[in-house]
Amino acid sequence: MDYARLNTDLRDLRRRNQGQALAIGGLTGCLILALSTIVMLLGSVRTVVVPPVLNKTFWVEGGRASGEYLEQMGSFIAWLVLDVTPNSIEWKKEMLLGYVDPAQHGALKARQEVEAERLKRINAATSFAPQQLVASEEQQSLVVRGRLRTLVNGHETAHDLKAYRIDFGHAGARLHVLGFQEVAYAVK
Repeated sequence: MDYARLNTDLRDLRRRNQGQALAIGGLTGCLILALSTIVMLLGSVRTVVVPPVLNKTFWVEGGRASGEYLEQMGSFIAWLVLDVTPNSIEWKKEMLLGYVDPAQHGALKARQEVEAERLKRINAATSFAPQQLVASEEQQSLVVRGRLRTLVNGHETAHDLKAYRIDFGHAGARLHVLGFQEVAYAVK
């Protein structure tokens, strides 16, 4: 028996075992890090803010949004409020309330319910054709100007120039509707 060769082989095996132990320790550390990262992400919620239709680039920073974003969201909100029929007003009302600031939710819901009852009672429909969108980044608002057409029992009763102001606010990294009101029609 060659003790020198046996000792050399034994040293090589111990060195190999130490390398494998270091590799297993490193992999175990990576596995623990990955698991802790996954556990931390399970409780977090990411809110992705996207207007219904994207046709322009925009930015949202802190509590402010660009004019382009206000235009896209405002035109969508105007469509929800002003393009209604007795059949569509209920689902459009529910969709609109998803974008309303919680503090304004009750008032806007009551307003839309009164409008829904009125439209159903007289069998009316309205359609709005926006002609101008004027965004104010400083005030986080949008003025929508256009023609509001009203039909009662299929007969046109009004086709007027109207303007509406939509005020926006930010809460929880999301743009909310603070107000929707008719304003004087003045072209600027």
